[in-house]
Amino acid sequence: MSTRPKYQQEITSRINDYSKGIVFSAADFMDVADTDAINKTLSRLSEEGRIRRITQGLYDVPEYSSLLQEYAVPRPDMVAEALARKFNWTIAPCGDTALNALHLSTQVPNVWSYVSDGPYRKYDLGNTKLSFKTVKQREISGFHRITVTVIQALRALGKGNITEKDINILKRVLTETDKKIILKEGLNATAWIVQIIKEICREEE
Repeated sequence: MSTRPKYQQEITSRINDYSKGIVFSAADFMDVADTDAINKTLSRLSEEGRIRRITQGLYDVPEYSSLLQEYAVPRPDMVAEALARKFNWTIAPCGDTALNALHLSTQVPNVWSYVSDGPYRKYDLGNTKLSFKTVKQREISGFHRITVTVIQALRALGKGNITEKDINILKRVLTETDKKIILKEGLNATAWIVQIIKEICREEE
């Protein structure tokens, strides 16, 4: 019985260490081998049933639900992160997705929406629908994800619609480190957003 190449062993070993639900592509193994070799390895693992092919070039380690007696659908946030890594995009949740991520809404988004420094894209992956909206570099590049997410959530709520309850939720959800980052990076946002950020971070004028 022939021994598989070292790169195949390394890719397989790394995948075996992944938690269930992790989504990945060849881009996540570029330190191991070239793209063609990685794709062939991932394709083989998929054919063997060791990983699941979500769409062309995208795979996950599916999580089995003993309650439902079936494999869980891919997690939309994991798919979005894998696509961002694959195409080297910087992304952050926006709209209802940002509200959900920050516990400002309990409603699960119909479409998981993200702002991105990449091109406008939409993906329909069965039960997972993703939308990537292009924004200007100055709105996303160089910022921590939490800063962009909070700003996008405040924009989704809209000027004049943000309640004391919303502010208190953000005060509770955000860590002290988050607040320091947001306060430092968010002061060039629109004036009304800056004011809300100061309230969230307990800063006075």
